[in-house]
Amino acid sequence: MSQNYLVFVSAARQLCGVEAFSRLLARHFGARATTHVLDTDLPGLARALKSRDAVIFNFPIVGWKRQLFAPSLAAILARLMGKDVVVFLHEWLALDWKRRVVLAPVVLCATRLKFSAPEIAAEFAATRFSRFATGKRQVVPIPPNILPSGAKAESEHSSALAAQRRAGRLILGQFGSIYPKKQSAVVLQVAAELLRAGHDVGVVFAGSFIKGMDNVEENFFASVRDLGLADRVTVTGYIAGDEELAGIFAEVDVFCYLFAEGLTSRRGSVLAAALSGRRVVVNAPLTPDALDHHGLFLRLIATSTIRLVPTDADIAAVATAVLAAGREPIEPFDAAQEVDALWTSIGARIDQ
Repeated sequence: MSQNYLVFVSAARQLCGVEAFSRLLARHFGARATTHVLDTDLPGLARALKSRDAVIFNFPIVGWKRQLFAPSLAAILARLMGKDVVVFLHEWLALDWKRRVVLAPVVLCATRLKFSAPEIAAEFAATRFSRFATGKRQVVPIPPNILPSGAKAESEHSSALAAQRRAGRLILGQFGSIYPKKQSAVVLQVAAELLRAGHDVGVVFAGSFIKGMDNVEENFFASVRDLGLADRVTVTGYIAGDEELAGIFAEVDVFCYLFAEGLTSRRGSVLAAALSGRRVVVNAPLTPDALDHHGLFLRLIATSTIRLVPTDADIAAVATAVLAAGREPIEPFDAAQEVDALWTSIGARIDQ
């Protein structure tokens, strides 16, 4: 049955991947959804809820890091008003335990739980806490946050990368936020391996560092110096415009990722990179059925746009795959049509 939704967002201007999904979700629901900035203005929330059947939370949204009580208050008010509470968990055990404590009341209020990947659903189900949460649970495929539009804008970064490529340099790329659990710095090791083998290589990170207790940025650039890549690495910082981002993507030869847990369906940055028209080298999921629910990932793998290496591949194996991928043309397909179909299936699953 179709419902009308209130989708919670933050007031942030720089969006993390989870918040970008929240806003796109509201957009794809059209007139059936409106966004609402999560805060402690309960009278304002009550007014916004009057014409809605349900609320949708997505966790973790970086812009909510300082919101300790607002999510719980909003979830409780929604339940008191007889509304459904739909909670998307894009992470669970990877969250700091204190963050999970803050989210616990919201999860307990949920009438439906949605997970970004089967791995997250399994993590949650294995906890004692899950016994007290709703049994109405689903894994929902998460689409990329950006789509290739065919338009691209030149920028300082894209111009510099284009100059490097004209000089014969192979450009490796990563898209998305830079943080330890993503193992962003592993691509630096791949670049160093290629450099040792005699290849001229550079790396561009189209994204920004996630600030936290860890010295993420300092450790990253220490690795750059230790690996002898000081004049070969570009970090763009947050890019707000899709056309500027497309211009940077166009100067990447191969995107490269190596995740501790292997590829999972919640890696929207991998999808966005693959849809840019460049190959992506990434290590395979831990289980062969991990992506079965996500048709777009399966399609990109079938066409070798996403080239899988073994889950436990070492740096030398990844470097070899990067060189091979850089020499092969991409098989074209209708990305917009595939993503539209994905959004249609997401809407149907949420309505269930």
